[in-house]
Amino acid sequence: MARRVRWGRMPAEVRCEVMRLAAQGLSYRQIVARVDVSRGSVGNVLRPLGGVIRKDMLAPAGRRLSLAERVEIRVGLERGWSYRQIGAQLGRDASVICREVNLCGGRAAYRPAAAHQRAMAAARRPRPGKLADPALRGEVARLLGRLWSPQQISRQLRGGSLGYVSHETIYKSLYVQGRGELRRELAGCLRTGRAARRPRGRLERRGQIPGMVMISERPAEADDRAVPGHWEGDLIVGKDSKSYIATLVERSTRYVLLAKVADSRAQTVQKALAARVAALPAQLWRSLTWDQGREMTRHADFTIATGIPVYFCDPHSPWQRGSNENTNGLLRQYFPKGTSLAGHTQDHLDHVARELNTRPRMTLNWQTPAQRLDELLVATTG
Repeated sequence: MARRVRWGRMPAEVRCEVMRLAAQGLSYRQIVARVDVSRGSVGNVLRPLGGVIRKDMLAPAGRRLSLAERVEIRVGLERGWSYRQIGAQLGRDASVICREVNLCGGRAAYRPAAAHQRAMAAARRPRPGKLADPALRGEVARLLGRLWSPQQISRQLRGGSLGYVSHETIYKSLYVQGRGELRRELAGCLRTGRAARRPRGRLERRGQIPGMVMISERPAEADDRAVPGHWEGDLIVGKDSKSYIATLVERSTRYVLLAKVADSRAQTVQKALAARVAALPAQLWRSLTWDQGREMTRHADFTIATGIPVYFCDPHSPWQRGSNENTNGLLRQYFPKGTSLAGHTQDHLDHVARELNTRPRMTLNWQTPAQRLDELLVATTG
């Protein structure tokens, strides 16, 4: 019978083969039979690898490093190979090998079994959600209560002391089973008030308005939003079409003005809009774009009184007033559809407008509409 190789005399190739067989799940007895070394020598080879190799460690790892690959990393390190050489052997990028070795003690201390156990523990689910932290959760809940969107909240928290949470994490916490760190009732603070989009019907108010000037004739400077002073407007309608609020949005800054109107008659709307125009300097009023609603039948009188030309959108083209359409959607958080708008005073409407004008907006590089408007006023008066 051939004499079995002892640890001190074991060639590097044999030691590598012992590690590979162990990574395949073979027992000590099977390795001894395959390689013809003593059981003690097998133990001496495997002990420095960092622990017992269990069956659950042999499952396919997907995109992650497998135990067999970690053993090959150890083999390469013992041979003095570079990270690039080891990566080429395994079909992995050198940065993957470098990160793996550095996270697990470096070249001299790398142990495949211990490294694999550490990776398995880190990959276990479920993990505690970020919103499990009471301080962070409380701040998110507070801003949701102020009707901020998850994206606005995420941006506001970035770089703060409470930590960062993505808007997707906030949505999942509200809607996805098992992610219930936030109270379910806070979902009602979202703009849609629901978890999924639903098709919405469209109510069109169309009528022949004399002397309409179409949006195609609006100055080109209004299209790219580079020049301030071009506004979009509309009416939002209350329950049974008996109450109304006029909305105005400046295209460049997204600044919002709201006007209480007693009814939708053209004369009433004209007077309410003229009063809102007087709230800002004349240089911030260059044009107004409206849909073809009958409330703007007296647009010519409005232009004479204020000096602001009115342009009308094409039929069935709400995207031509995109800023105003978006703002009307935000306003429905404060004035839900199917409710009466008659009880809201002008002071309350001004308060709601301030709420919107002090929210950070992604389209403004996370400035607020009020900040952008202040910059314009300083530039025009300077």
